Amino acid sequence: MKAISYARYGGPEVLEYGEVREPRVGPDSVLVRVRAAAVNPVDWKCREGYLDAVLEPVFPVVPGWDVSGVVVRPGAAVTEFRAGDEVIGYVREDFLSRGTLAEYVAAPVRTLARKPRNLSFEEAAGLPLVGLTAYQVLYKALAVKRGETVLVHAAAGGVGSIAVQLGRYLGARVIGTASERNHDFVRGLGGEPVTYGEGLAERVRGLAPEGVDAVFDTVGGDALRTSANLLAPEGRLASITDDDVVEYGGRYCFVRPDAEDLLRLSELAEQGVVSVHVSETFPLERAADAYRRNQEGRTRGKIVVTVAGDDGPPG
Repeated sequence: MKAISYARYGGPEVLEYGEVREPRVGPDSVLVRVRAAAVNPVDWKCREGYLDAVLEPVFPVVPGWDVSGVVVRPGAAVTEFRAGDEVIGYVREDFLSRGTLAEYVAAPVRTLARKPRNLSFEEAAGLPLVGLTAYQVLYKALAVKRGETVLVHAAAGGVGSIAVQLGRYLGARVIGTASERNHDFVRGLGGEPVTYGEGLAERVRGLAPEGVDAVFDTVGGDALRTSANLLAPEGRLASITDDDVVEYGGRYCFVRPDAEDLLRLSELAEQGVVSVHVSETFPLERAADAYRRNQEGRTRGKIVVTVAGDDGPPG
């Protein structure tokens, strides 16, 4: 089957398009015909070796954790899905090897949920990782309540844009940092935009003089330090990028696959609560260009790779 893969750590230049071995389907997995796969910053961080201490690579590595597609064949123990079912998945395992930037992926059932019927395959592919991240931070780590004020960093990005929508659904007031060119986009999601950078603390205090009840940090560094000083008494702080958050009494969060959470996100998408903005798509053979664009760090919403090919299963 055709896929993107890399045989060593490095930049986008190590990515190759070509034939790789066909995936084996275990008893608790299903074979998914990939229709689209989203690009995430964690993908290139893995490719460059930044997560080597926690995720062992089995080269050649097919990158990608997000997927939308169609079930081709369920494993022997699988009762949750049948051939022909449309699914989405955050297909992350505890090692790097069998990713989603391929014509087919063998996905453990614990990583999958049914695809939202109202989203295209491209939109649906952009939901799992960012949606689960936003959901698990807001609902679990921060336990946001109705009437609270939440500060979301990088509110126009993949995670941030979903966090704004979920925060509003929870009944919170959401303030979101974004460049001025993305202020209207953030307003359209239901957030109150503020420009990031120098003077951020003063701008946020102008909107929330008593402080904010919760901060969702997706940036780290200076933004994290500033955020710690913007909390109201009993305020909560969580970061997905900077483990120094624990020094400020906050929580470091790493998203995990959860079929129940993912199904809930699919339901919220069908209810119109959550939408996915796809800024750009690339064909599979140009995935390296998609990662180059993602590494520029100014993406509004999601970048998605589309997969085309014959409809027959491998083997």
